[in-house]
Amino acid sequence: MSVEATSAGAILFRDTRGRREYLLLKSRPGDWEFPKGGVEGDEELQQTAIREVEEEAGIENFRLIDGFREEYSYVFEAGGKTIHKTVHLFIARSFEASAELSSEHRDMQWRDYEQALNTITQDGPREIFREAHAHLDELVVEPEDGEERRYT
Repeated sequence: MSVEATSAGAILFRDTRGRREYLLLKSRPGDWEFPKGGVEGDEELQQTAIREVEEEAGIENFRLIDGFREEYSYVFEAGGKTIHKTVHLFIARSFEASAELSSEHRDMQWRDYEQALNTITQDGPREIFREAHAHLDELVVEPEDGEERRYT
């Protein structure tokens, strides 16, 4: 029997001294991934992504970046069933310097682009991460001081 499942999450980054860093979480099975989880009830995908960042990273001061949503799918076995899961990833900017490890994960690390790319263990999330990084490189932001600059 095959079951469809939907998850959503966010590629979370922070700006540390002019350098962009991404948050990676090490799951219980040992994969390095982004904060993500299953859609609950009537949640919209963005609502799920926001809730999962708050629950899995302990970060509340962040915002989703408009114009980016990508998905990947995979199949796994659980409880005698074949699960076909589709994961939707957004980009979110954290305005907090640190995160808190949830009980769902073994470890967490803030990594620069190259480090994160080499740490992510699954092909689907790695490809979307490349796209997200390129998307951020193209965006121009207006920081609080009013001067335009690119995400770095």
